[in-house]
Amino acid sequence: MDILFTPNALMALLTLTFLEIILGIDNIVFLSIVSGKLKAQDQPKARRIGLLLAMVFRIILLFGITWVLSLQDTLLHIDWGFFEASVTGQSIIIFGGGLFLLYKSVSEIHHKLEGEEEGQKGKASGSLAQAILQIALLNIVFSFDSILTAVGMVSMKSPAEGGFGEEGALIIMILSVVISIIIMMIFAGPVSKFVNEHPTIQILGLSFLILIGVMLLAEGSHLAHFRFGNDVEVNSIPKGYLYFSIFFSLFVEFLNLRMKKRSKAVKLHNSEIMDKELKDTDFTN
Repeated sequence: MDILFTPNALMALLTLTFLEIILGIDNIVFLSIVSGKLKAQDQPKARRIGLLLAMVFRIILLFGITWVLSLQDTLLHIDWGFFEASVTGQSIIIFGGGLFLLYKSVSEIHHKLEGEEEGQKGKASGSLAQAILQIALLNIVFSFDSILTAVGMVSMKSPAEGGFGEEGALIIMILSVVISIIIMMIFAGPVSKFVNEHPTIQILGLSFLILIGVMLLAEGSHLAHFRFGNDVEVNSIPKGYLYFSIFFSLFVEFLNLRMKKRSKAVKLHNSEIMDKELKDTDFTN
């Protein structure tokens, strides 16, 4: 336990917690959109259950880290000449999660632009059980991605070899997950309220989920070593590019919202004169 209070361990905990929060942004966006279709009294419950499920899934996966790493073993090898792949359990989960995210995002955009508004009938359009099921399915994918990132950052080598040891690394990763989920629980309510009150933010958030879905498809294809012909191999999309585009788009949208609040109605120069003449005109004759 002494190694947990060293500067290296504290820095690793801080860095990993920050990374877990960044990786959890897409989770909060999805939670906000799904819970926004529920009744007002059920929305906080759905957010709490969703984030608790995320924490439970990630801790379980951390304890079963050996099984998680075994998912990188090849389950099926395909060689059709023009197409070659080595499918793994990890690639199936990531690829399937990308397909689910794309389907859910596109269907939500279609519903918001072409479908009937939830408030027109005076009742919510979804049930709590359906929302929790969707959240649980997506949390499995996000949990795998988060845990594999954490394992790559925290060394499980012995302290003599410059690592934290298996127990020390496991405790650091669990603490980072718990702290990040608590922080997200604190801010999930205000973020959800802001997202649901601004339709443009909702569409922007759904567009982000489409980007993340495409990233998951590319990452799943890369993990499965998709190869077309002899030279073309599918590569993963660097997360830095994706999150930079997300934060930049949010920054621009926040500027637009701030300008809309400050803007006033345009008043013509001669409008005051015309109003005065209309008031002085006697229309009774």
